[in-house]
Amino acid sequence: MDGRIIFLALIALASTAATASDPSRLQDFCVLDKNSAVFVNGFACKDPNSVTADDFFFSGLDKPGNTSNAGGSSVTPVTVDQIPGLNTLGISLARLDFAPYGLIPPHTHPRATELFTVLEGSILVGFVTSNPGNKQFTKVLNKGDVYVFPQGLIHYQYNIGATSAVAISGLSSQNPGVIMVANAVFGSTPPISDDVLAKAFQVSKQTVDMIRAKF
Repeated sequence: MDGRIIFLALIALASTAATASDPSRLQDFCVLDKNSAVFVNGFACKDPNSVTADDFFFSGLDKPGNTSNAGGSSVTPVTVDQIPGLNTLGISLARLDFAPYGLIPPHTHPRATELFTVLEGSILVGFVTSNPGNKQFTKVLNKGDVYVFPQGLIHYQYNIGATSAVAISGLSSQNPGVIMVANAVFGSTPPISDDVLAKAFQVSKQTVDMIRAKF
């Protein structure tokens, strides 16, 4: 075979190897091993011979969450922390409960798109696109309605009814993560400088301190 062809083939192979990734898991399952000291992107696998049916099981999503808090809402997650068998499967879900006029405030999921389904009530939802557009898409959802929040974008859910509301969210990650915008900005440890926040929000340091005290 022509040496030039072999050389080009090797270059192509090296380029493919450098950019390739596994499109899916390489075994039937990879149950989270909570006792492993190995640190990987995700979680180490439990020995398949020690896996049981309970590794794929969670009970309690029928029970309402406690909405007796400032926001009047509660989230019951079902991620890899609750079901070890979700490890490497790229999916999770959550139950969302709302007291009358309860709010899940603006937040993001850095690792997941969210598919939000209303089971009971009327919920105002919205998300905002990235800079420089910062366009808000918003809609009132009723029982049976479904809405999608793209991965990483700031979004919220607000019960606009005088009765309780319930929703279920599917998320495209075993560990979607959540960043509550207000908590992250005003409740970080150590705190973000008053000078930075005052200039960012164009308010006084006194106003920053007043808001920070709530977090």
